[in-house]
Amino acid sequence: MRKVRMNVNGRVQGVGFRITTKMLADELGIYGSAKNEHDGSVTIEAMGEDTPMESFIQKVKSSPSPVGRVTKFDIEEDASITERKNFTTD
Repeated sequence: MRKVRMNVNGRVQGVGFRITTKMLADELGIYGSAKNEHDGSVTIEAMGEDTPMESFIQKVKSSPSPVGRVTKFDIEEDASITERKNFTTD
């Protein structure tokens, strides 16, 4: 199982970004969380199998929200991310 942490900047707060990210994760069988940060970014912790995870990452990069816009995207592998059984929006 692959575990990644992403930080996404751009128009990602107040545009349904977290809920559409959750809908995408649920569709692909990805578990984890998405939360707003004080600096206006969104941090996503995600875990899942390689193929669905690649699709999830690519779709997050292009914004799952139709009115969102990603201008900066950072990702890191992190095996220490706590395992979850669903995807939440904190």
